[in-house]
Amino acid sequence: MRRLHRPGDTPVHRLPPQCKLLAVLGFALAVVSTPREAFWAFAGHAVLLGLVAAAARVPPPFVVRRMAVETPFVLFAVLLPVVGRGPYTELWGVELSVEGLWAGWNILAKASLGVAASILLAATTEPRALLLGARRLRLPALLVQIATFMLRYADVVLGEMRRMRIARESRGFAARDVRHLPVVAKSAGALFIRSYERGERVHLAMLSRGYDGVMPALYDPPASARQWAVAAALPGAACAVALAAWIEVSGIGVPGMGVSGMGAG
Repeated sequence: MRRLHRPGDTPVHRLPPQCKLLAVLGFALAVVSTPREAFWAFAGHAVLLGLVAAAARVPPPFVVRRMAVETPFVLFAVLLPVVGRGPYTELWGVELSVEGLWAGWNILAKASLGVAASILLAATTEPRALLLGARRLRLPALLVQIATFMLRYADVVLGEMRRMRIARESRGFAARDVRHLPVVAKSAGALFIRSYERGERVHLAMLSRGYDGVMPALYDPPASARQWAVAAALPGAACAVALAAWIEVSGIGVPGMGVSGMGAG
């Protein structure tokens, strides 16, 4: 499994996690609010992310490889011009729905920018620090605790699954077709039972050590005004780009559905 976190000592890495969480949230809201007709605005958002990546010393290939998670959105966006309804336009000899082209572009651009921002957040912030930031932002304590345990024991469960796979293969089993699904299903059931029993043992161990529903407080210094200002630069600039795009679109009356809006006759 690819690790998302990329250790470093840059201004972006040193920002408190709560500042980065709100910065990414604000950036995502600005991107979603950007009118789909303003192509230059999405290029501006991408430039802002590029500046953040450069400041964090995160190479573009690192981000691009991990953007494969949005493949379902890309496939859905590609299909929209084909299955969409009229009016239609011809592009590279293929008749495509104009509204489908707009919808596909809208989904692809905004999803890609949101995924890239999330990857940069994960690349510059340790998972434990993200949870501390969530607690700082007053997210429900129970949800933060559940996420903490998921993070802690995900590797444990994956290790157990890996040992079960090695045990099957050492006995000559190899899943090649649907006839082997019952064996894989039994292994999944056994993994669930083992994980459930391990969770009960961990809970009992916590209770024996005085756990009362609240995790021990760790040292988590608050963010300074300067750090909040630095973190606000990204969403602030993105909001300015989105506002300028709305002013331009409303001022010149760019049609949202017209064939001429896509630059095809």
